[in-house]
Amino acid sequence: MPYPEGHREQVRDKIIDSARRLFNKNGFEGVSVDAIMAHAGLTRGGFYSYFSSKSELYGEVMRCFFTDPDWPHRWEGVHFDHRSDAGPQVVRAYLSKGHFDDVENSCPLIALPNDVARADETVKAAFETVFRAMIALIGRDIKSKRAREKAAMAIAALCIGGMVVSRSVNSPELGEQLRKAAMKAALELGGWAA
Repeated sequence: MPYPEGHREQVRDKIIDSARRLFNKNGFEGVSVDAIMAHAGLTRGGFYSYFSSKSELYGEVMRCFFTDPDWPHRWEGVHFDHRSDAGPQVVRAYLSKGHFDDVENSCPLIALPNDVARADETVKAAFETVFRAMIALIGRDIKSKRAREKAAMAIAALCIGGMVVSRSVNSPELGEQLRKAAMKAALELGGWAA
């Protein structure tokens, strides 16, 4: 009996979601193909009919986050209005308490920079693609046209770095202060109200 229409896409999405959660939680190197497939409720044997390698899967995980307008994973309390400026909304969402708390659903740009730096070209290209998408999205709404690209790069780096450092300290109070300071600085850099 053949699989129903859309089955292949559903399984592929299930593998991507499993990988995203595990990569965020354990890092790229800390997750095996076996673990990804088991977490998805699938057997390892099917993996290679969807992806040629774990690196290719990582690339797909990265692409989904900023480049897929229908990506279902959003943070509690964060709402995005496509009719108004995206830049300040991205900063507020990225540096939100909801994003801070939801490690499994967080942006892979936060969890994996060290792994990416040691990874192969495929993984680095995926990271760069998503980072560039983030820069482009933020840059659309920066008030100063002269310094738009540099400011967008700095804001994106501040968002990612702010979350990395906020999550890396022991003190919850310091982490919260860092997250809020990064948000304020990023909004000011973009020319948006803090």
